[in-house]
Amino acid sequence: MVFEYVLKKNGIDPETDLTIDQSIDFGSTAAAFSGGKGDFTVEFEPSATALETEGAGYVVASVGEASGYVPYTAFSAKKSYLATYPEIIQQFTNALQKGMDYVNSHTPEEIAEIIQPQFAETDLSQITTIVTRYYEQDTWKENLVFEQDAFDLLQDILIEAGELDTRVPYEQLVTTGYAENAFQ
Repeated sequence: MVFEYVLKKNGIDPETDLTIDQSIDFGSTAAAFSGGKGDFTVEFEPSATALETEGAGYVVASVGEASGYVPYTAFSAKKSYLATYPEIIQQFTNALQKGMDYVNSHTPEEIAEIIQPQFAETDLSQITTIVTRYYEQDTWKENLVFEQDAFDLLQDILIEAGELDTRVPYEQLVTTGYAENAFQ
C-alpha cells in the first residue's frame, strides 16, 4: 500500500503504468527477484541488503523516505486494559523509549553489535550496513509519540488503497500520554 501510494504521489499509476505481481508470498519476493522474476522488488531488511551483498540487486530508494513518516509499528490495547493496568502500559512504553534513546545516542556499529544476536542468520557487516542506512535516513524518531500528521498519512494511504472507507478521529483512537511521559 505504501509503495503504491509513493508511486501515485510521483505521477505513476500502478494500474496502468506498470505491473505489480502481488501473488508472491511476501517472504519469497527476494528469492523470486534474484531468480529472475521482475525488474524491481520492494523488500524489508535484511532481504534488501542480502540481495545487494549477493550481487543480485541494488537498493535504489527507500519507500519509507519517499512516503513520509509512516508509523509501521504501533501498539494497541483495549480501553479496559489501559484503565486497569496503566502502570504496565507505562513501564512497557518506558522500555521502548529506552530503546529509542539508545539508538539515538549510539553509532550504527554499536547498535549492530548489540542487536546481532537477534539476527543470527545475518552477518554483522550486513547488520551494520542496514543500521547505517536507517541511521542516514533518520528512521528513528526521538520519541514514541504517534503524532497526528503520521496518523493522517497512514489514513491517506489506507483510503487510497481502498482499505479504509471513513477517517477515524485521531483523538478517539490515539493515546499519547504514555509516550509523552516516557520521553520526559
